[in-house]
Amino acid sequence: MAGPENCVLVVGDVMTDIICKPDGPLVVGSDRRAAIRTRPGGSGANQAVWLAALGVTVRFAGRVGADDHAALVAHFRALGVEAVLGADAEHVSGAIVTIVSSGGERSFLTDRGANAFLGADDVSPALLDNAGLLVVSGYALFEPGPRAAVMALMAAARARGIGVAVDPSSIGFLEEVGPANFLDWTSAATMMFANEAEALTLTGATGTEAQLAALLARYMRVAIKLGRFGAVYGERNGLRLALPAPEVDVVDSTGAGDAFAAAFIAAELAGADPAQALAQAIVAGAEAVTHIGGRPQSR
Repeated sequence: MAGPENCVLVVGDVMTDIICKPDGPLVVGSDRRAAIRTRPGGSGANQAVWLAALGVTVRFAGRVGADDHAALVAHFRALGVEAVLGADAEHVSGAIVTIVSSGGERSFLTDRGANAFLGADDVSPALLDNAGLLVVSGYALFEPGPRAAVMALMAAARARGIGVAVDPSSIGFLEEVGPANFLDWTSAATMMFANEAEALTLTGATGTEAQLAALLARYMRVAIKLGRFGAVYGERNGLRLALPAPEVDVVDSTGAGDAFAAAFIAAELAGADPAQALAQAIVAGAEAVTHIGGRPQSR
């Protein structure tokens, strides 16, 4: 991982989250009372904000609608994030409707907007200057144009000796593009953060140990998030760790994985060993599910 003198470069989506928590099952063709909130989101954006909240110097690259560009750059600056955002004159900023069940599980309706048109100019290798780690949200790899640009950036990072961490982000999009393809596209990564369902989709293996082994054949280090059961971590050198999660009341699981990844990275940058980093990541993920939205609470 990066040394404390280096910034972390995050590449991913900027979204507006429209979060709906119905009082009960949806009634097709009729009404259901619900709590509806609008929050800033996007997996990459959330990771960047979590990293900044945890004291990490962070640069975030993405693409937004031109009408929102100035406001969003200022928004990220206020949260301690250096945002380098492409301004798209033809496409609006992305938005996602998140429907949260009574148990905190989420379903999504996604309009990726300008995110789907991220290009080489938006993720120039110059963004790697002074960076010690590149973090890539899987959403940036699901369309051909952004994928080519981000894969070139990952290759440039590898050529400079900069570590690359990847979060798959979406089972639905993984299945759409093909898990084997995604594994090939992320071959430059040194670290994989996946949840249990993503690990199953990527490997086809049953059981966490088998999934960990399969992913370690591709990546030097792997963390698999297990929700209320905590997380496991492995390294290609044979190190294996498994830690439980604290019991919390789940309100909304949006952003829990982003908080987990950010806290793991921040802990390592601060000198923590893998066990300490995993423990801090689990605590951050648990904290994230106790409130609506994917960003940290004001501290």
